[in-house]
Amino acid sequence: MASLFSPLQLGPYTLPNRVFFAPCTRCRADEDRAPHSLNATYYQQRATGGLLISEASQISQAAIGYRGTPGMHTRKQVEGWKLVTDAIHQRGGRIFAQLWHCGSISHSSFQPDGLAPFSSSAVLSRDEATRSDGTKVPSQLPRAMTIDDIRATLNDYRHAAQCAFEAGFDGVELHGANGYLLDQFLRDGINRRTDEYGGSIPNRARFHLEATKALCEVWGPSRVGVRLSPSGVFNHVYDTTPRETFGYAVSELGRLGLAYLHIMEAMARDLETGPAIWPEYEAIPASYFRPLFKGTLVTNAGFTKEKADLYLKEGWADAIAFGVAYIANPDLPERLAAGAALNTPDPSTFYSQGPRGYTDYPLMNH
Repeated sequence: MASLFSPLQLGPYTLPNRVFFAPCTRCRADEDRAPHSLNATYYQQRATGGLLISEASQISQAAIGYRGTPGMHTRKQVEGWKLVTDAIHQRGGRIFAQLWHCGSISHSSFQPDGLAPFSSSAVLSRDEATRSDGTKVPSQLPRAMTIDDIRATLNDYRHAAQCAFEAGFDGVELHGANGYLLDQFLRDGINRRTDEYGGSIPNRARFHLEATKALCEVWGPSRVGVRLSPSGVFNHVYDTTPRETFGYAVSELGRLGLAYLHIMEAMARDLETGPAIWPEYEAIPASYFRPLFKGTLVTNAGFTKEKADLYLKEGWADAIAFGVAYIANPDLPERLAAGAALNTPDPSTFYSQGPRGYTDYPLMNH
């Protein structure tokens, strides 16, 4: 029976354990959105996990949605990420790059042409946006993407995947969750299109699947993962038939031979706000998707060791990704194995600058 500390074969890689580092936005890239030495230290500290998944990284300038987040589309960003991957590989770790397009969550101040950001449809999904100077302002009505826009964005995904390869990553994860661009196409609460990318579930899933295949063209499917959040309502997204919509997407992804599928379960904020956004809201557990996806299934959302052990024992997941706990405990695998106490995270530093709350959490034996 698998445990958190059993080896796991993930595509071509034999991982030493099933404790994954979930992608966690930290807003500490430099002014060119390139990682630097502090980021390399942060990731290297956490390299003993079975797999590290990088913080979400933009595939283009148009994909940006927040200050301080890193990119994966310029030469300087590639060189910055090399510092990170080299540091992790020096400790024997593995890391996948998560590739991201924020869609309508962006603001015109981030956009290369100063226009409103893209989405599947001209539909507001939230009330507030962040300008490039960090100030909060009312959200802008997004622009519905044309077919040419979609094709250009698929090329951006390919380019970012190639940049990740050149930066020394071990694979890539497609960010298809949390109300960002691909989620804005998949869910009928946002997608009001009437062309081949809207209406039916297969049409709404089309862009998601095409983006996945674009990454597979660069990396091969065995080094590509996909993240979905079927129970998430972050950025005020919803779907009227989530089991059917995400069930279809998961089944189709299962045909591709991917390295893994990463299913986010409901967070506390989803359970609190979901019914207000969609009265019929329900949280869908990762176990619902287990029969639909025969490959490696990863899940996360505030897991304890006890909950992780249960999911592995029941076969509902093959690995567990930890976010906040791993932020506060760079040696999380060792602490879990020893049954040691965990450091308390400081949320006030999650999106701040500098080493405080980033690289200064103490190790177990210090």
